[in-house]
Amino acid sequence: MKPGLGTQLRHLIELLDGAVEQAYVDAGLDYRPRYTPVMRVLAEQASATVGELAALAGLTQPAATQTVALMVKKGLLTVAAGGADGRQRVVRLSATGETLLPRLRVCWQATKSAADSLDAELAFPLSACLGQAIAVLETRSFGARIRDANLQRLRDGGPQPDTAPAQARPHLNDQAE
Repeated sequence: MKPGLGTQLRHLIELLDGAVEQAYVDAGLDYRPRYTPVMRVLAEQASATVGELAALAGLTQPAATQTVALMVKKGLLTVAAGGADGRQRVVRLSATGETLLPRLRVCWQATKSAADSLDAELAFPLSACLGQAIAVLETRSFGARIRDANLQRLRDGGPQPDTAPAQARPHLNDQAE
């Protein structure tokens, strides 16, 4: 049986992130791949609010908030009150974060070269396919597509979902995504 889309995406992330994380370990860095979007923004500009980081790094606000909190604990970032009324949280690289940048840039270049190599071996470059998928889903979400599929099934007179508890349905396998 072919794995579903969610399973394939999780496996792809495991393969990519695992290799990138190992590259950081091999370079002697105590650093996680999830920090990179934030580090790259702050490598280009001195400071940003969490909202600006989210927008510039292509992250959701909750993901940016969580990542910043982890990076502050690691000593890579500092956060201070800012803005006219002091209610904004302004994020900057700490001295430790600044010190890591040259070594990180070497790792980032190797990762980019590896990604380019992967793209060159694929029938459709993964980076282009992912970019297109994100753009299409930002236009019409996957949730909307699921709702539309369910509505179409109902219009077509398809089977109704079984509402019995899972333990009462031993004939169903656990292959849903």
